[in-house]
Amino acid sequence: MIKLVPRAQASAKWGYLSPILAVFLTLIASTILFMALGKDPVEALYTFFISPIVNWYGITELLVVAIPILLCAYGLALCYRASIWNIGAEGQLLTGAVVGTVMALQFVDSSSAWAMPLTLIAGMVGGMICSGISAFLNLRLNCNETLVTIMMNYIALNTLLWAVYGPLKDPNGYNFPESALFGDSTLLPILFEGTRLHVGLLLVVLALVVTWVFMSKTFLGFQIKVLGLDKPAAHMAGYKQKKLAAMVFLVSGALAGLAGAVIVTGSTGQLIPAISPGYGYSAIIVAFLGRLHPVGITLAGLLIALLFMGGEMSQMILNLPRSISGILQGLILFFLLSCDVLIRYRIAFTFKRSGLTATAKN
Repeated sequence: MIKLVPRAQASAKWGYLSPILAVFLTLIASTILFMALGKDPVEALYTFFISPIVNWYGITELLVVAIPILLCAYGLALCYRASIWNIGAEGQLLTGAVVGTVMALQFVDSSSAWAMPLTLIAGMVGGMICSGISAFLNLRLNCNETLVTIMMNYIALNTLLWAVYGPLKDPNGYNFPESALFGDSTLLPILFEGTRLHVGLLLVVLALVVTWVFMSKTFLGFQIKVLGLDKPAAHMAGYKQKKLAAMVFLVSGALAGLAGAVIVTGSTGQLIPAISPGYGYSAIIVAFLGRLHPVGITLAGLLIALLFMGGEMSQMILNLPRSISGILQGLILFFLLSCDVLIRYRIAFTFKRSGLTATAKN
């Protein structure tokens, strides 16, 4: 008989090393997977992890992909620090993109300096509306936050599809489901000529610094940590739990909505149905892989962005399905969670022989 026995004390060292171990195990598993698919594992791994970033343009594309993932992940980390299981970053991102598009289309023929800031703010408001609905259902009606945030993802997706097939559809777009192209005043400036890397990267750096300082240097950040670690202790200390929970919901939604607005004003220049291949969902993996720390999240976000790019490269070069990227992301999460279980528990084998019981622990 096999059972899990709690360890006397979880290893702090392995708490930080387990993400590295999870990535290493994913590489081993992906090697086996590529061999099973009849591909040379060395060539496949090179195509997946090296080819996308062999030149400067590839590196800038990696950053372009990482920008929305990181913005979502920083916000999710705040929620998870408070033990609020927000799974709705994807829906908040899509809502931010739709609301940001509504604002951007008001400035198609305008050269106003307010066009881009208002578009980004509108995206943040859209994300906050989406997360605010989830917060209301959770905090006032006692609905499970995991279920309501997942539900909002589907509502946001169908709202996006309704918008691009309906009121936001470009009348001069030859019946394609897309909005009109944005005016130059609403597009994010490009940082390096000849690339698509835009000033959204600076927003990521700002979000990194702000979330790091907020969580580690402010009393409000300390209250969020206490709320996540021990709710009864937070109650005894007089912390306003519902207000803290509402705040992290709204901040997370604002960052995810900003990610959506950054995509439509930076990467695509218009609203299209496929603005996100699942960035909000991947941000969940990024948050946990980065141990809910802004620096760790940044490194994990770059890795997951590389998986997105590697999936496209393997599709073009090796004729592998694009879904291989999602499989590798799932493997990383599986191995990470497995490592976390073994950090907190040890495996115990119980043998029964002639009425006697012996236990061996690993």
